[in-house]
Amino acid sequence: MSVPTPDRKVLTWEEVLRLHGRPRAHRVVFTNGCFDLLHRGHAAYLNAARALGDALVVGVNTDASADRLAKEGSRPLVGEKDRAYVLASLACVDAVTLFDEDTPLALISALLPDVLVKGGDYTPEAIVGRDVVEAAGGETVVIPTVEGYSTTALLRRIRGGG
Repeated sequence: MSVPTPDRKVLTWEEVLRLHGRPRAHRVVFTNGCFDLLHRGHAAYLNAARALGDALVVGVNTDASADRLAKEGSRPLVGEKDRAYVLASLACVDAVTLFDEDTPLALISALLPDVLVKGGDYTPEAIVGRDVVEAAGGETVVIPTVEGYSTTALLRRIRGGG
């Protein structure tokens, strides 16, 4: 069986919608984030998300979007194309697409995934696109975070702050 190379899994919105948009015969899971420094917590989260369906589509904030949302200091550290490529290298990820807005609402509204997933640092009420997905018959799932793994904590350690 041929496995797509990471370059072939980084797609435009139009390509994502053509492959995974409605109507479709497979169950699509969607998540999003900056994924600045990929770590074990991300890998566990993405594998758990993929287990909820037949295809996992990941929306990645562009550099400009990630910078606007930066939690600490100048972010992202890794450029958008490299972040997308690394995510696309994971077997559990079927497609990666970039979005430049502060939230992925437009992308979620166009894709209408069967399952919308976010990490345990979110409450269901705070998940962007939840109402749209659930109104279309989909569900929202919060996956618990892996204790001790976060990009912010990793950056503090790298910068010598604990």
